[in-house]
Amino acid sequence: MAGVKEAVKKPFEQKVRTNRILAVDALIRDGKYPNAVTIARRLEVTARTVQRDIEYMRDMYGAPIEYDPERRGYYYSEANFYIKSVPLTEGELFSIALFDPLLEQYRNTPLEEDLRRIFGKITRSLPDNVDVEANFLTGRMSFIPDITAKIDRKVFKVIFTALKTRTAITFDYRPLSKDTFMKRRVDPYHVIAHRGNWYVIGHCHDKGEPRMFAFSRIKNAALTKNRFTIPEGFNPHEYFDKEMGVWASSRTPQTVELLFNKEIGTFALDRQWHSAQTVEEREDGSVYVKFETSQMPEVLRFVLGQGHTVKALGPAELVERVKAETEKTSTMYAGGNQKNAS
Repeated sequence: MAGVKEAVKKPFEQKVRTNRILAVDALIRDGKYPNAVTIARRLEVTARTVQRDIEYMRDMYGAPIEYDPERRGYYYSEANFYIKSVPLTEGELFSIALFDPLLEQYRNTPLEEDLRRIFGKITRSLPDNVDVEANFLTGRMSFIPDITAKIDRKVFKVIFTALKTRTAITFDYRPLSKDTFMKRRVDPYHVIAHRGNWYVIGHCHDKGEPRMFAFSRIKNAALTKNRFTIPEGFNPHEYFDKEMGVWASSRTPQTVELLFNKEIGTFALDRQWHSAQTVEEREDGSVYVKFETSQMPEVLRFVLGQGHTVKALGPAELVERVKAETEKTSTMYAGGNQKNAS
């Protein structure tokens, strides 16, 4: 129990000290030459505590604090100096060091440049003696980001401007199953970032209903002069499952049942499939997994990708689609190795 109390006590004491140091900094910058006694009186602490804080400011922040014997008080020898109020724990500094390599997952998106600019501002605001370099990780840690599609910066700007101003947009769009672009006019309601890819949900005037569009397959995006109102009953979460995917083919959740054979039983037990999942290990080493989702295409893709190690038990729609796809695959490979198959 003592260890728990100490773990809570230390961050609290650090926060109190940080706030006090910022107050000392403000009093010195005020230019009225405060001394340890006057500062202690203002902050309701002892003069000795103030002296320790001043030494800490000199050592940790490189504060150019000098004492003027004639005015009997402290001042900054550099007029523009101030304590940069970004108190960070060791763990937080480590997280900042990881920030740059983690940006790899935003490569090919307009956000990469903006995030790097923000990161630069954060690091420049830290005290000079704080090191946030990630060089110590070189050769010791690898980051494997999700594969992202390249997105036109103009598409980002137009869509987010339309979200902010509730203005309809037009663009050319290429569906997955087509090889040509189609003109669309859309009222954008909501944006989703999923595994490195970006999507916008909005009312499609051509189809007369809400549809989902991938940023990467949009070109020639432009704002119109038409404003829109988001329907009162619109709920973006009905169009995707953040734990599974963003296929908008269905808004009705179904119960998925999968059986993992013992070859990958440990994998099935270790993974969090869904927040409301059921996972049962059977006597033969196989693992039964059940959860609800509307993302049947995503589940289908996963099951097919696992080959013989995962069997779909339900719903019936999923089972039939797995059978159909495996039959198509079998047919494709029938007849031996065809190097020049069309």
